[in-house]
Amino acid sequence: MTPVVQAQGIHKRFGRLEVLKGIDFEVQEREVACLIGPSGSGKSTLLRCINHLEKINAGRLYVDGELVGYRQRGEKLYELRDNEIAQQRRNIGMVFQRFNLFPHMTALENVMEAPVQVRRESRQAARERARELLDRVGLADKEKSYPAQLSGGQQQRVAIARALAMQPRLMLFDEPTSALDPELVGDVLGVMRQLARDGMTMVVVTHEMQFAREVADKVLFMDGGVVVEQGPPSQVIGAPQQERTRSFLARVLKSAEEQ
Repeated sequence: MTPVVQAQGIHKRFGRLEVLKGIDFEVQEREVACLIGPSGSGKSTLLRCINHLEKINAGRLYVDGELVGYRQRGEKLYELRDNEIAQQRRNIGMVFQRFNLFPHMTALENVMEAPVQVRRESRQAARERARELLDRVGLADKEKSYPAQLSGGQQQRVAIARALAMQPRLMLFDEPTSALDPELVGDVLGVMRQLARDGMTMVVVTHEMQFAREVADKVLFMDGGVVVEQGPPSQVIGAPQQERTRSFLARVLKSAEEQ
């Protein structure tokens, strides 16, 4: 079976700084992969490479067996045109730390916008689906609310509904709860848990170890631009093999207990 995500020897530099140093991993259909590790380890950069928001310097990245961002001829890679890259991104939903909602649009209009503008859906069909998705994330009663009238957690759930409106094959989450007050985190994680139960393929950058332990099929611990350890959460979080993984988890879990 072709993996939904396949990364082969991914390298990424910003100037002289090498952020990713040869990353290999796969995510199968209906799997949830959680990327954990300290700030600056390359997790978010790797996530952004998956939908070509960042260009890789070496290696190969595939989504559904299709090379992301490039066309290969012989041994050479040629970057796709902007419209071809946009076409690839239609199948990949992404939720960021910041919600990036359009402030002048209601929750319903935010969710409708991409299907109407990008997929050329009728406004009626887009409106019906947007209402279904707002209900799915627990915000059926907020469809007429503007972002400024919503809490951070509610805005993030609208952002998830907006990403789902494009009917993606893959969802990417870049620390979706890190900008939220602690009491608002649970609602967003609850929506993500339900997505996992529904079979959505997901790659999640997170500091929420309990979420990773409960929901992930695969956990990758990254540090210094490499994958130090990867495997099921029972191994990577429950019984890590590497000293670097153990020291990171000890610090993170102690911090969680103190909060």
